[in-house]
Amino acid sequence: MAADKIIVTVSGVDKVGIVAKVANILAEYQVNIEDIKQTLMQGHFVMFMLCNIENSKYSFKEIKDALIHTGEELGMEIWVQKKEIFDNMHNV
Repeated sequence: MAADKIIVTVSGVDKVGIVAKVANILAEYQVNIEDIKQTLMQGHFVMFMLCNIENSKYSFKEIKDALIHTGEELGMEIWVQKKEIFDNMHNV
């Protein structure tokens, strides 16, 4: 169901362990990564993840807050949006 899908965007200066740290938080919160794309542009790391929170016992807000906190620890920007809102924003 689309309501159970979230988009996680990670951006910042590339360093070792970004993917591992974000994936570990998602696993801890029982969030399934369904698709992942990442790129490196002149030392700037960008990653998009499509995730499913259907089987998580945590709320969207709890998951979002944990990811934002992880971004702060990594010195990265992390944005978390519900997929249906993301899709609507990009269909204007």
